[in-house]
Amino acid sequence: MSIENDTENIFRQSAVGGFIYNVTVNVNHAIHDAWLQWMITIHIPDVLATGCFKKQRMLRLLDIDETDGPTYAIQYYAESKAGYNRYAELYAPKMQQAITNKWGRQCTSFRTLMQVVH
Repeated sequence: MSIENDTENIFRQSAVGGFIYNVTVNVNHAIHDAWLQWMITIHIPDVLATGCFKKQRMLRLLDIDETDGPTYAIQYYAESKAGYNRYAELYAPKMQQAITNKWGRQCTSFRTLMQVVH
């Protein structure tokens, strides 16, 4: 068996670890406290209430330039790609629009989907 096949088999076996939907957000200093409170008390609970994710974690990035404000990574854990896909199709557009309506350009974000390997 080749190394490439071994790696592919290990990856396939590890894939049962689930998926992480990561949202990285830079928040303007002027809204930081209100945004953080809103995220913790309203937005994150709303995302979890969809049933698409089993848990979440919110982290603040360190050792970066905070001239424009602090940056956070919010990670939502899905047990399957189907769970994430359900969120992306049924809920994400509405959730993202709510953020834009509430905060406008005072926070900017990008999103990534990651597969847990180990």
